[in-house]
Amino acid sequence: MSDAKTPLRKRGEETTATADTASSHTVLEGRLGYHLESALLVRALTHRSFAYENGGLPTNERLEFLGDSVLGLVVTDTLYRIHPDLPEGQLAKLRAAVVNSRALAEVGRGLDLGAFIRLGRGEEGTGGRDKASILADTLEAVIGAVYLDKGLDAAAELVHRLFDPLIERSSNLGAGLDWKTSLQELTATEGLGVPEYLVSETGPDHEKVFTAAARVGGVAYGTGTGRSKKEAEQQAAEAAWRAIRAAADEAAAATAAVEEASTDGSGADGATSDGAALDGAAAASAPGSAGKAEPTAR
Repeated sequence: MSDAKTPLRKRGEETTATADTASSHTVLEGRLGYHLESALLVRALTHRSFAYENGGLPTNERLEFLGDSVLGLVVTDTLYRIHPDLPEGQLAKLRAAVVNSRALAEVGRGLDLGAFIRLGRGEEGTGGRDKASILADTLEAVIGAVYLDKGLDAAAELVHRLFDPLIERSSNLGAGLDWKTSLQELTATEGLGVPEYLVSETGPDHEKVFTAAARVGGVAYGTGTGRSKKEAEQQAAEAAWRAIRAAADEAAAATAAVEEASTDGSGADGATSDGAALDGAAAASAPGSAGKAEPTAR
């Protein structure tokens, strides 16, 4: 009797899980603006850790590879068209400011993409849903899925909707596109010394993650991660630049406030002295005042 009930309970649990999955996918599809073939979307959301723990299911890595190319094409095409006079090197820097792990992760967080990723227990336990590398890879896989299911025009529309603000921001960064150079210039101006970068790497050879710490004068001001040493160092340099710039701006504002208070105090003292002098003069000229000359006796 219990044997007869067990399969029914499992089927019920599976039905509930399937319904929950379909419901969550509907939420994500609403944010993407596209309804995708179910199996394709599931694969796009399947991290290799989940696949490994569940008997070698298909992972999202092939879709990630495809989506990375689609994203790069759309962003490169856009930059090429809106910056007709920029040389190749500057265009490459603009693209790198948009297509990098941290930028993709931020876009993924805006979609709450982490809530939909199928992760293994190990990754789940170490905060994998908010890891920049996992979010970035999954977003690229989703873009790849949209391309396969809906075509290039739909994928391009999605990329524009998600990344145009970043493209516009990158176009206004100027020297900030090379954060390592900008950081070195800032630390020289502030008299802090020359930045140095400590880089470590984790993961298998085919999918390494690099972590860099930007140190100035022995103090770590920022860290960054990326799929290459260069990307990690650039992100660390940006974080350090922003931290040092914020501290410098705060110090400058404090100095200005002190100087303003000092100036106001001097002005108040001067006003008091001037007021006393005016009061004295007025008193001297007032009728019946001690300073008024007495009439000559006749």
